[in-house]
Amino acid sequence: MVATPLGNLHDITLRALAVLGAVDVVAAEDTRHSQRLLDAYGLKVRMVAVHQHNEQAAAGPLLELLAAGRQVALITDAGTPAVSDPGARLVARVRAAGHPVVPLPGPCAAVAALSVSGFAEGGFRFVGFLPARPGARVAALAALRDEAAALVFYEAPHRIVECVADLLAVFGGARELLIARELTKLHEQTVRLPLAEVGVWFAADPNRVRGEFVLVLAGAQAEAGLSAEAERVLGLLLAELPLKSAARLAAEITGAGRKLLYARALEIRGEEDA
Repeated sequence: MVATPLGNLHDITLRALAVLGAVDVVAAEDTRHSQRLLDAYGLKVRMVAVHQHNEQAAAGPLLELLAAGRQVALITDAGTPAVSDPGARLVARVRAAGHPVVPLPGPCAAVAALSVSGFAEGGFRFVGFLPARPGARVAALAALRDEAAALVFYEAPHRIVECVADLLAVFGGARELLIARELTKLHEQTVRLPLAEVGVWFAADPNRVRGEFVLVLAGAQAEAGLSAEAERVLGLLLAELPLKSAARLAAEITGAGRKLLYARALEIRGEEDA
């Protein structure tokens, strides 16, 4: 498992070059793309394609090579294999067949963006690509609303504006977001903004929606207590709805933490029952 540069070819490790030059076969996500990397360092090695559409089918011939004592290096177009890229199913097949799998650490877009975010002190949760459909995407984000760790997402340029709009709707305008665009490439850009300002930032320059994106969202902050408005909304909803429904709707209306609202709703119901 060989990590390759995100963009800047100088980010390849010496160990990666040695392994790529010594193996019998390089399994690459896009052989034409990876050929440029091999050519840049004068490496002559046989390549086969292993991508999201043929990963299971390609595993068979590779397992035969491994059984015959050959060595195979797996690479993707950029970064670390099997991290929101092809490779996980192939690794599972190789391990199940009893062959060793060796990681060669190197570039990873998620970790690179996290390192410049300032959000990593409390840990992080790698989410990767969110669902493409709006409803499923919002539901996935809503499930992460109270996550205290920083959240790391990947996003494609044709969905980035919709994605950040959903982030704003779910997490509120005060939550901060680190946008990392085209990491290690010519037009690399990183900016950290409150979610309320992100839409304006994208709209100010059409070039800002181009390229590959890593988004790092600050984790939820512990709340000392509910605002008077959140208490008022929760009380009104509890008069008409079951406890869980009231807490969920109060969170959506006020932006307060669902867990805190649920705990307060339990207290209110307990006081009423007493």
